[in-house]
Amino acid sequence: MMMVPKIFSLLQFYTLLYLFSVTFAFTEEAIALLKWKATFKNQNNSLLASWRPSSNECRDWYGVICFNGRVNTLNITNASVFGTLYGFPFSTLTFLEYLDLSRNNLSGTIPPEIGNLTNLIYLDLHINQFSSTIPPQIGSLAKLQTLRLFDNHLNGYIPGEIGYLRSLTKLSLGTNSLNGSIPTSLGNLTSLSCLYLYRNQLSGSIPKEIGYLRSLIALDLRTNSLNGSIPTSLGNLNNLSILVLYGNQLSGFIPEEIGYLKSLTYLDLGSNLLNGSIPAWLGNFNNLSILYLYDNNLSGSIPEEIGYLSFLVDLRLHNNSLNGSIPTSLGNLTSLSCLYLYRNQLSGSIPKEIGYLRSLIALDLRTNSLNGSIPTSLGNLNNLSILVLYGNQLSGFIPEEIGYLKSLTYLDLGSNLLNGSIPAWLGNFNNLSILYLYDNNLSGSIPEEIGYLSFLVDLRLHNNSLNGSIPEEIGYLRSLTILSLSANSLNGFIPASFGNLRNLQALYLDANNLTEEIPSYMCNLTSLEELYVMRNNLRGSIPQCLGDISGLKNLMMSHNNLSGEIPLSICSLTSLQILDLGRNNLNGEIPQCLGNMSDRLEVLDMQHNSLSGTLPKTFSIGSSLRSINLRGNELEREIPLSLANCKELQVLNLGDNRLVDTFPMWLETLPKLQVLSLRSNEFHGSIRTSRNKNMFPELRIIDLSYNAFSGNLPTSMLQQFKAMRTIDQAMKSPRYLGDEYYQDSITIASKGLELELVRILTIYTAIDLSSNRFGGYIPSIMGDLIALRVLNLSHNELQGHIPLSLGSLSVVESFDLSFNQLSGEIPQQLASLTSLAFLNLSHNHLQGCIPQGPQFATFENNSYEGNAGLRGFPFSKGCGNDDVSETNHPISVIDDQESNSEFWNDFWKAALMGYGSGLCIGLSIVYFMISTGNLKWLARIIEELENKIILRRRKKQQSHYKRRNNCI
Repeated sequence: MMMVPKIFSLLQFYTLLYLFSVTFAFTEEAIALLKWKATFKNQNNSLLASWRPSSNECRDWYGVICFNGRVNTLNITNASVFGTLYGFPFSTLTFLEYLDLSRNNLSGTIPPEIGNLTNLIYLDLHINQFSSTIPPQIGSLAKLQTLRLFDNHLNGYIPGEIGYLRSLTKLSLGTNSLNGSIPTSLGNLTSLSCLYLYRNQLSGSIPKEIGYLRSLIALDLRTNSLNGSIPTSLGNLNNLSILVLYGNQLSGFIPEEIGYLKSLTYLDLGSNLLNGSIPAWLGNFNNLSILYLYDNNLSGSIPEEIGYLSFLVDLRLHNNSLNGSIPTSLGNLTSLSCLYLYRNQLSGSIPKEIGYLRSLIALDLRTNSLNGSIPTSLGNLNNLSILVLYGNQLSGFIPEEIGYLKSLTYLDLGSNLLNGSIPAWLGNFNNLSILYLYDNNLSGSIPEEIGYLSFLVDLRLHNNSLNGSIPEEIGYLRSLTILSLSANSLNGFIPASFGNLRNLQALYLDANNLTEEIPSYMCNLTSLEELYVMRNNLRGSIPQCLGDISGLKNLMMSHNNLSGEIPLSICSLTSLQILDLGRNNLNGEIPQCLGNMSDRLEVLDMQHNSLSGTLPKTFSIGSSLRSINLRGNELEREIPLSLANCKELQVLNLGDNRLVDTFPMWLETLPKLQVLSLRSNEFHGSIRTSRNKNMFPELRIIDLSYNAFSGNLPTSMLQQFKAMRTIDQAMKSPRYLGDEYYQDSITIASKGLELELVRILTIYTAIDLSSNRFGGYIPSIMGDLIALRVLNLSHNELQGHIPLSLGSLSVVESFDLSFNQLSGEIPQQLASLTSLAFLNLSHNHLQGCIPQGPQFATFENNSYEGNAGLRGFPFSKGCGNDDVSETNHPISVIDDQESNSEFWNDFWKAALMGYGSGLCIGLSIVYFMISTGNLKWLARIIEELENKIILRRRKKQQSHYKRRNNCI
């Protein structure tokens, strides 16, 4: 009996010892957690207010769960914690199995001490701000089943040690900045069911070891830089339901082994470099609901077998090179809600079977070569919200059955061959927000029922043959943000109801027959950012109140009959980027305040008005101006120096004014200037040389014609035209100046005509220095401008020979040296210019034989008239039977050589006889010439000697060639 109390006392002792040790251990864990909480940046976190030393840790602390008195679970997801893991008690919480710190604002690195949590089963740190690398010590968490680190800023490689986590079932590292290759060690994770590595910067190929993960249900590797082919080993993943490889650089065919994955419900191989055809075996995926193969290089036809996928909900094959017709079997996909086949090469008609897809919500067939009429069966698609047939060759009327689609929110039938009128029943689409009927052959008036579409946001009817007036009812569309009615035959005036369109951001009424004045109620459109009313017959003055539309970015009013002065209120448009008032009847001065707007203004176009006074003088430093076109006005005085602040300027056209100035050499400092036209002004004097070795680096068109420039041609400036010295062989499709912001234009004298280039090709190059007073010689350096397409030096006082180097201008199309004082022969090298379409050498002092060649055979007498010494085709005066000029005859060569010999003997005799008496006189004359800077006599002698040497060498070669032919 004495033993019972002793045993009981001993049991009490051990129980108390156990409770004491547990209490002590938990107290240590609690203290450690409180120390970590003390490092948070937001100490007043309401959710963690329960973490207090005086409270019961296991029962009262938010997110803390204990087992056997030790912290087993810590779950503070979405608790607005701002802090790091540097103070986290990794060494203390050794019994922790579940750790969820997701959806907070934790930053810094993941410490290597995380490897101390060896009992951890679940680790979730997603949606935080963690950076740096994933520590390799994470491979020590042998019991870990779930690892979620997605949506952070982690970088570096995926550590191979993750392959040690044999118990792992879910691994999610998506949306980070991880790089390098996918480690092959992941093939060891045979229990893995979900592998998410999407939205990183992973490269290299997909390792074949991924095919060992037989338990895998979901594999998502999208949006990386993975390359190579899709590994055939993926065909081993019998349980795979989701396979997403979208947005990589995978190439090759779709391997047939993918066809073994009978459990697939979601297959996304979009946005890669896959080629070949769409395999027919895809029709065997009985459970497939999503099939994305878009944005690849797939070709061939769409297989009929796709129509067997009875559970398919979403089919996207757009942006490939698929051809042939749309298979009628697609009509079997009765569960389909989205069908995207756009941007392919599909042809034939739209099959009526598409009308069987009663579940269809979106149908997009745009940008193919589909023809025929729009099938009436589409009227059966009661759930259809989006119908896009843009950019095909569909013809006929818009079928009235389309009017049954009451759920439509987006209707785009633009860029087809549709005709007839716009049906009034379109006004019944109560939910329609987008209506595009542009670029067709629609005619008749705009139905007033359009005004009933109260939810319409975007209405585009441009480029048709619509006539009549604009219906007042369009002004009822209070939700409208974009209205485009341009390029029709609409007449009358702009309706007063347009003043109600307070949400309108873009209004396009250009290229119609609208008359009357611009109404003042247009100023009520305070949300307007783009206003296009050019190419109409609008008259009157520009409303002063337009300055109240503070958000206006593009104001395009050219090609009208607007008159009066430019209102100063224009300068209140603080957001203005493009101002085009060209080709009107505006007068008065250009407001000087426009110069102050150049920090945001990109285009200033006021060409062909009657504006007077001076150019704005206040162009500011940091100017955004890219294009200035003030051609065809009555502007006076000089070009302001402040234009040198416009470093973004690409086009400067000041032609056809009354400007009086010398050449503004300081324009050479504009690094992006490509077009410079100062034609038809009163510029004068010589063009000074500059020491700048990088002048006009991008200049492609320069027109200084019809001025009073004098002196020699500017050799040093021509020498620096780098953009004219190389031909762009890489350009595959034409690019135009201002493509991304404005359509620049310029008038060029080419091929004997004044041509207006309504768009300026970036490869177009031209030099026009005609109708000035330039003298001296044509510099041979001009032959280095091999990209030149137009060269016009006519109507000057140029002399000497045509440089042989001009034969290097291989792409020149128009070549005009007429009305000068050029002498000597036409270089034979010009006959090799195969692009030459126009040649004018008339009214010079040229002589000798006209070169023969494919292009020269097309030029008529007027190309050479006024040169009495020329002979050969097309003149009746021939050059002999042998295509060699008389001066090139062997006898003439011998005579010439003998006469030259006599000339030099006589020269040296005279020189020696006059040595004593003439030396002093000769030296005096030379000294006088050098001191006055007049060395033209010396240059003339050198030029004549150079031409004689070239001529003698050519004659000698031709004589040798003829003798050799006689021997043969």
